[in-house]
Amino acid sequence: MGEIRVAIVGVGNCAAALLQGIEYYRRNPAESMGLMHPVVGGYRPWDIRVVAAFDVDERKVGRPVERAILAPPNCIRPICPDLPPTGVTVQMGPVLDGVAPHMADHPADRAFRIARAEPVDVARVLRETGAEILVNYLPVGSEEAARHYARCCLEAGVSFVNCMPVFIVSDPEWGERFRQEGIPCVGDDVKSQVGATVVHRVLARLMAERGAMLERTYQLNTGGNTDFLNMLERDRLRSKKISKTEAVQSVLPEPLPSENIHIGPSDYVPWQNDNKVCFLRMEARGFGGAPIEIEARLSVQDSPNSGGVAVDAIRVCKVARDRGDAGPLLAISAYTMKHPPQQMPEPEARARIEAYLSQGR
Repeated sequence: MGEIRVAIVGVGNCAAALLQGIEYYRRNPAESMGLMHPVVGGYRPWDIRVVAAFDVDERKVGRPVERAILAPPNCIRPICPDLPPTGVTVQMGPVLDGVAPHMADHPADRAFRIARAEPVDVARVLRETGAEILVNYLPVGSEEAARHYARCCLEAGVSFVNCMPVFIVSDPEWGERFRQEGIPCVGDDVKSQVGATVVHRVLARLMAERGAMLERTYQLNTGGNTDFLNMLERDRLRSKKISKTEAVQSVLPEPLPSENIHIGPSDYVPWQNDNKVCFLRMEARGFGGAPIEIEARLSVQDSPNSGGVAVDAIRVCKVARDRGDAGPLLAISAYTMKHPPQQMPEPEARARIEAYLSQGR
């Protein structure tokens, strides 16, 4: 089938997990554990090839991407750290609002250090490297920066897979711009493979399907990676909380009043590193008004948990490019993202993806 030429913005933990995961499956081609779809439209995970990378940290800019993913403050549990040379050097992107001011107040191995380098022309790099898809892993709250990269994709004819909670693919105006330019896109805000949002949605949908009435719920998350450190600045959490809350509300027969649902990152615990822990509580009423309570604790390695989802989003986006489709891809966005243009239950989204992929057989 050929390769899928990908650019990455934000060479953090998620990028590290994605690249190491791709190499892991390249070395273990018979391994299907951890993959939702081993093959998508003829493409396997190792058909994804990184051809460009952008960051702003001095420990990453100017370094080969296979070494940059091992630099602080990245802290993922290693999957396949000894990557072969890629020939790709991390280039300086525009900072804009991509770095929260408080990040400088933490130990050097945890905080960002902005490189003293001139930002490159992102659209030009995308064209020159032949990138087909740009994967956005910018920190939460990087509204200006995310829109800058989206505009560069439109200028360069590159697809946008938006893994962070700035509403671009799910914004009708942005979605129409990609459609008019003939470019498929996927977004917004990547789900984990088996993560807090997916588990919360499944349990909420289960209650609704079994006739129980959910009255109140919370989802509290802690972690020790730079994502959680970045989100200590609560002003950067607005879109994240909207994204996660709407993902759960969308599967309920009637949305809960805002005072009865609380979903979002709760705190940064440095020694957790990339381990994310979710504390989930649900209070409902069943037959005759009898109370039902669920309390659950979910512990995952945060960044690899999104890698298995990202490889599907990238590959379906490539299939769409091959077929000449354009604009927001609704089914894969609903399956892989918390805030898609159109919410769907996971089984419906998966069935629609399977139907879409079968059209080319």
